[in-house]
Amino acid sequence: MNKTRLEAFSDGVIAILITILVLELRIPHGDDLSAIIPLLPVFLTYILSFINLGIYWNNHHHMFQATKHVNGKIMWANLHLLFWLSLIPFTTGWMGENHFAPLPTAVYGIVLLGSAISYTMLQSFILAHHQDEDDNLAKAVGNDLKGKISILLYAVAIAAAFFNQWISDALYVAVAAIWFIPDRRIERRLEH
Repeated sequence: MNKTRLEAFSDGVIAILITILVLELRIPHGDDLSAIIPLLPVFLTYILSFINLGIYWNNHHHMFQATKHVNGKIMWANLHLLFWLSLIPFTTGWMGENHFAPLPTAVYGIVLLGSAISYTMLQSFILAHHQDEDDNLAKAVGNDLKGKISILLYAVAIAAAFFNQWISDALYVAVAAIWFIPDRRIERRLEH
């Protein structure tokens, strides 16, 4: 099957999620810095979530540039990824409004972990679907060390949320930092 509709749908969903994120930001009541301070946790979680959604959009785009065609498994795996990504605005708001309290911080991590696992599944289904071809994606991904490290760090961050939320938050930022620069492995393979 052609991949065009899947890409367009995914782009649209991610664009809507980013829009929902920004619509959840509240306008400060006042015109000085003291009016902004109470909103800082909400704004910081917004920035982290915006970056995470941007990372998924970027890597999804790169992965599908190397994908020639899709099947039903890939379509369902993509929906699975979009399900987890669709929870990011909710958990962003919950964690920010509650100033990084343990449970919202852990649930935010569960959503990030679910997103990472579902992305890995999607990638695996694409690789399996293209296994008999000279596949640039398989060569570019290799053993996907970044993906495995991300899943591990999210799992640690979820557990840490109940002991020290700052450790969790630092791990969430660390994973985003690992992925912030678009994955050049795929670009390099496609250029050859």
